[in-house]
Amino acid sequence: MRTKAYFILLLMTVFLTGCGEYQKILKSRDPEEKYQAALRYFNDKQYVKSQTLLDDVSSYYKGTERSEDVLAYLARSYMGQKSYESATNYYQAYIRNYPKGKYAAEAYFQIGHCQYLDSPDARLDQAITRNAIDAFTQFVELYPESPYAEQAYREMSEMYDKLALKELKSAQLYYNLGTYLGNNYLSCEITAKNALKNYPSNKYQEDFSWLILQAKYQQFANSFEARKVERARDAQDEYYNFITEYPNSKHRKDAEKMILQIRKYTQQ
Repeated sequence: MRTKAYFILLLMTVFLTGCGEYQKILKSRDPEEKYQAALRYFNDKQYVKSQTLLDDVSSYYKGTERSEDVLAYLARSYMGQKSYESATNYYQAYIRNYPKGKYAAEAYFQIGHCQYLDSPDARLDQAITRNAIDAFTQFVELYPESPYAEQAYREMSEMYDKLALKELKSAQLYYNLGTYLGNNYLSCEITAKNALKNYPSNKYQEDFSWLILQAKYQQFANSFEARKVERARDAQDEYYNFITEYPNSKHRKDAEKMILQIRKYTQQ
């Protein structure tokens, strides 16, 4: 018990000493002392303290050589706090002021990476996701040999997949609405085709292709007689496209049931 109490007392002493030291630095009128302390806190991963001190001295160093470092470390401190929007703003400010500065490559990459980390669920608005793609595109154009280029391409690919997933959910919604207040199967087909065109390497290609086949089959099945032959042929062509592209698809059995119904109609 005594050992435990001693350990707790020691921790409290260290904590209070650290707090006292930080408060003393905060009150200091020496910007260099604050700046050096900010770097120490940053290296110790005490990002809030680092950011607070850097904010305090940023106006003093504005227009000097030190300003470039202050901006970069402010952005890094916000990154450490997972405050990605603020980090993005500071990296963008760095680029505006130092487009060819010593931290420029980092800044261009981190603008995309911050927005990648801040990108919302696929069901929500994807403006940040598109901004991340734009930022990564600019980064790899400017720094194709950067050690971060591979990561940028990988995260950009994930962002394209997220945009594709949003379109997939929209297409599925149209399909589920069926003939409610119109031909939603056609809307499903158009949405899926546009997604395949806009995101040709996305990982949901088979899902989109399967939706297109289902939508065409349903348009045939629910068609007026005047257009049924045309839509039967259209669905049949889509069946062959799908089976050729995905011969081992988990949907193959269902696709074969569709083609049997189509053939049964066309052979009448």
